[in-house]
Amino acid sequence: MWEYTDEVRDHYLHPRNVGEIEEPDGFGEVGNIKCGDALRLTFVLDENKKIKDVKFKTFGCGSAIASSSVLTEMVKGMSLDEAEKITNDDIAKTLGGLPNAKMHCSVMGQDALKSAIQYYRNGKKTLVKEVKSRLVCACFNVYENDIVEKTRLNGLTNVEQVTNYMKAGGGCGKCRDDIAKIIEKTLAEMDAEHNHDAAKPQFSKSANKKLTTFEKIERVRKTLNEIVRPGLQSDGGDCEFVDIDGNEVVVKLLGHCASCPFSQATAKEFIEKELQENAFEEAVVTLK
Repeated sequence: MWEYTDEVRDHYLHPRNVGEIEEPDGFGEVGNIKCGDALRLTFVLDENKKIKDVKFKTFGCGSAIASSSVLTEMVKGMSLDEAEKITNDDIAKTLGGLPNAKMHCSVMGQDALKSAIQYYRNGKKTLVKEVKSRLVCACFNVYENDIVEKTRLNGLTNVEQVTNYMKAGGGCGKCRDDIAKIIEKTLAEMDAEHNHDAAKPQFSKSANKKLTTFEKIERVRKTLNEIVRPGLQSDGGDCEFVDIDGNEVVVKLLGHCASCPFSQATAKEFIEKELQENAFEEAVVTLK
């Protein structure tokens, strides 16, 4: 059984802003009932072009209802520029967290809001469906560019995470190898985009900025590749980034470091120190 926070239970049992606004300024509809989840979101703006009222209708599980409900509360009073910056991670955090397998519910909320804003900016006209690159998961109608976008925004690193965020790969499973190749290619492209940066990353500790999961992974990967790994390799060891969950960074030791029980403690201390100094101060390392 999944553990749900009090916030999730509250918004599921007592959802806010259920319904649909007649003649809305914004209209967004995502998902597919055939695939198990669907969400319609509508909003109306006030004279200052801020969201005056917003409502939702959803077909889905308790997490989908809770994510939609809390999103409507979050965006009230916001300008469209402000609302557009809300991520699925923000939705999940406002709920006190969601089980990994239910993160796709927060993604659906973010996508519906984005679609509704686009509808308004398009002159309240039905939007032409975005040209998709290539259908990857036929079970849940997920395309390659969807997977690339969510991998970049949420720092996804494996097929299981893509399934949690998008359901892709969670049906017949025939597309899982294809998804793995897309993730590998996307991560390689992300590395290449940042190779022109300085050899040692410089991150401001004074900036009181909440990092997204993607930003954390970007910083962790850069610190490991440019500082930690060269240090370990000089002694015959190595490491690789595995996953990140909140402030926990999972790292796998390789080479001499993996086989020496004494060096593991030293390596962990070294990796954690460099991540705290160069990636984000709250980093806690777990060795796999």
